[in-house]
Amino acid sequence: MLSDFWKLMVEQGWALALLRGAAVTILIGMLGMLTGFLVAAPLAVLRWRKVLIISQLIDTYTVVIRGVPGLLVIYLLFFGSLDSVRAVAGAFGYQAAAENVFPLIVGVIAIAVISCAYSIEVMRGALQAVPYGLLEAARSLALPGKVTFFRITFPLALRLALGGINNVWQMTIKDTSLISVIGLQELMRTAAIAAGITRSSLLFYGIAAAMFFCMTIISQMAFSRAEHALNRGFGGR
Repeated sequence: MLSDFWKLMVEQGWALALLRGAAVTILIGMLGMLTGFLVAAPLAVLRWRKVLIISQLIDTYTVVIRGVPGLLVIYLLFFGSLDSVRAVAGAFGYQAAAENVFPLIVGVIAIAVISCAYSIEVMRGALQAVPYGLLEAARSLALPGKVTFFRITFPLALRLALGGINNVWQMTIKDTSLISVIGLQELMRTAAIAAGITRSSLLFYGIAAAMFFCMTIISQMAFSRAEHALNRGFGGR
């Protein structure tokens, strides 16, 4: 039994392939989450301030993205732009290179679009949860609006949003498994290929599940430490 496992994982190289797939999963998750959050932060502020028209457009975006399956978002982005990308890349003689890189780019964009919609709601809720008394105290000290926002409101909102951002990240790292449908060899697709070739579906899907679980546990520990650090002075443990 152990010898068969050794042959599959080491001699046939599936252990290294799974680790590479996990690295791709983490890379796409982090790039997508970071991109999504950088876009979500200013959009959340605009929605929180209820800027005319823009706030309604942002609200529509979050409702639509959160209301459709993530897989559908990936399909729309990939197949909706594939022909155009091929045509443009072919015109410059880079069609082969574009087709190799395109799934990665679409994967990151799709994850960013999905995580952005949820991050907007998390940040908006955190901004609304900042105690109004602190803002009144800032006004009583005649602090400029920009100073109040960047030194008081936004830092406190980030602290309050950390738990929600953790949830978005946990969802994001698992949503990366959906991009296997566009041919990108992340962890889930690598496990599926290995299961198909070796006929050991339970083994490789079980390993993939364990690796996803390890990613989420490590992420949870990191966010817990961050929350502990940010809660110092606020009565947090």
